Amino acid sequence: MDGSITAGIGGCPVAHGGNTSIEKPVTKWWPTTLNLDILHQHGARTNPMDPEYNHREAVKGLDYEAVKADVKALMTESQDWWPADWGHYGGLMIRLAWHSAGSYRLQDGRGGAGSGNIRFAPLNSWPDNGNLDKARRLLWPVKKKYGNALSWADLIILSGNMAYESMGLKTFGFGFGREDIWGPEKDVYWGSEQEWLAPSENRYGDLNDASTLENPLSAVHMGLIYVNPEGVNGNPDPARTALHVRETFARMAMNDEETAALTCGGHTVGKAHGAAPDDKLGAEPEGAGIEAQGFGWMNPDLGGKASNAITSGVEGAWTKNPIQFDMGYFDYLFDYEWELTKSPAGANQWQPVDMPEDEKPVDPSDPSGRARPMMTDADMAMKVDPIYNEICQKFRADPDYFADTFARAWFKLTHRDMGPRANYYGPDVPSEELIWQDPVPAGSTDYDVAAVKAKIAASGLTAQEMIATAWDSARTYRGSDMRGGANGARIRLAPQKDWAGNEPDRLAKVLGVLEPIAAEAGASVADVIVLAGNVGLEQAIEAGGAKVDVPFTPGRGDATAEQTDADSFDVLEPFADGFRNWQKEAYAVSAEEMMLDRAQLMGLTAAEMTVLLGGMRVLGVNHGGHKHGVFTDREGALTSDFFVNLTDMANSWHPVDGGTYEIRDRKSGDVKWEATSADLVFGSNSILRAYAEVYAQDDNQEKFARDFVAAWTKVMNADRFDLVA
Repeated sequence: MDGSITAGIGGCPVAHGGNTSIEKPVTKWWPTTLNLDILHQHGARTNPMDPEYNHREAVKGLDYEAVKADVKALMTESQDWWPADWGHYGGLMIRLAWHSAGSYRLQDGRGGAGSGNIRFAPLNSWPDNGNLDKARRLLWPVKKKYGNALSWADLIILSGNMAYESMGLKTFGFGFGREDIWGPEKDVYWGSEQEWLAPSENRYGDLNDASTLENPLSAVHMGLIYVNPEGVNGNPDPARTALHVRETFARMAMNDEETAALTCGGHTVGKAHGAAPDDKLGAEPEGAGIEAQGFGWMNPDLGGKASNAITSGVEGAWTKNPIQFDMGYFDYLFDYEWELTKSPAGANQWQPVDMPEDEKPVDPSDPSGRARPMMTDADMAMKVDPIYNEICQKFRADPDYFADTFARAWFKLTHRDMGPRANYYGPDVPSEELIWQDPVPAGSTDYDVAAVKAKIAASGLTAQEMIATAWDSARTYRGSDMRGGANGARIRLAPQKDWAGNEPDRLAKVLGVLEPIAAEAGASVADVIVLAGNVGLEQAIEAGGAKVDVPFTPGRGDATAEQTDADSFDVLEPFADGFRNWQKEAYAVSAEEMMLDRAQLMGLTAAEMTVLLGGMRVLGVNHGGHKHGVFTDREGALTSDFFVNLTDMANSWHPVDGGTYEIRDRKSGDVKWEATSADLVFGSNSILRAYAEVYAQDDNQEKFARDFVAAWTKVMNADRFDLVA
């Protein structure tokens, strides 16, 4: 034993982790390696709850009124370690809730408040989220008191609701039911920039055209929720800022009226903080020392005064009474002229011209003093932009209409990623069903499933037609915001019925057969589409020689066109589906990366993705009937041939023009099959190959069929929230 590991002062007796300069993640050494981490996150190993813990059941037992009362009470319990502005934490809690929800984007449904992700990096340390760590610490006694049944995700949004109620707003409602994650979300792309608040040009094709903001992003800078409060790239120009406000809010599914309501209603209370330059602040939470215990942005000069705080760099309140939800924002904005100035932190902001001293808001720390109010460039956009101005004038003329519009927009902002109302719990769930909740009427369970299966089997449809239709109906589900899926049978409605990925001609043929069967049986079309997929799968299982039942639970409903916001469903259109080996066109992103993204949105593990793809290939359900990846002489039978032949060293693999590959007999050189990269990655990626080898083994043929059916059923039932206790 040479003792070299521990010898000398500099010796290290333990293995270094991935956060040191010595060790690098696999993808740092080999950047083209497919990173499967997004399929391995939030698993059982990261969850500290007992295996039998059921969050929905726990939520049902929560004392809702007591929780609400405790949260409302803490609003006016100012703490010395972080004093409240005007003795009221309402503005801080609203900002916490807002910024938790505001990371949502419609394009892929990721971000948002539904998982409590603001507790973790990078969100917990974004510049735009400065000092929200203090808000979470203020809420900790409530979380501690109510424990598991009260998730952080629910508590954070509830704090915003209770803040508004304590300041005079009648909120539209609240739904408990969000479930926390236990680590950072690795699946969310926040942008390619390597620095906070990098110039906006990095994410726009043309900064003068707000619509060229890179998809799926919605914020204008890395580290911001929406737009830059100082103007585009920090250059004040309210008219230009208005265009970016409109685009970024539209990417969060908000129209002009909702955007104006949220901007004005959000700034009706609270204040911005920029009492000194931000170089007076310590590091953000993830960069702070261990002694900070998760706190960031420390300001030793705060001196126990709220008016000394530094957060955004912009300084001041928007209204005369910042702890009351009223019409003061409009009075300030429209009754005064505004001129460009600088905050004490050096940020661009607007100040009123010739405002009498007694019209200014009281100083947040000293009731005997007054402080100058301000407006950001986004606020001035509400005045300068003709569309926003007209909406704001309508609000000003009708305070009740403004309050109701804001309350509804706030509810949408904070609940957008919770999915259908079946996921809402508590006494304040609104009875009104909103179109953005993608409502689906309850379906019937009172029909003869066996009889319907018999009619489907005798209909003349092929197994491939039935399986492909069921898959296309279900694959739209995305767990990011719980939208899409087979329930509702929206595949028969615009826009889904016309999507290229759904093969409209084949879809119309299958629906033309299944819809009369559903009507005659009293079943929903949604149920019959899934049931037909199961019938086709059962035929394939039998042809493959296995004996596995395919579970089916009736009860899906059929949505109507009136219950469907067609425009918002456009973003669910698949532009690639690795499981059916299809891409709408060539993309810079590889087919396997797009497959990985789709699998993650569908809630699949890497093993489930593997077994599904291998099974779908041999079933012969590739888009357009092409043969890439169909590594079998028994097409249509559910066998493990895809994996057997992929791993067979009697074959060799060769790239050809067009980004495809040939699989040749190693001895004769004859071409046996063709493939795409989405096929061959299961032999080249070491993790995926490990899964593929399991299903290629001689002793796992029955396991393959069982696992395929289990993964298939998971996809078909992904949006059956009525089946979850």
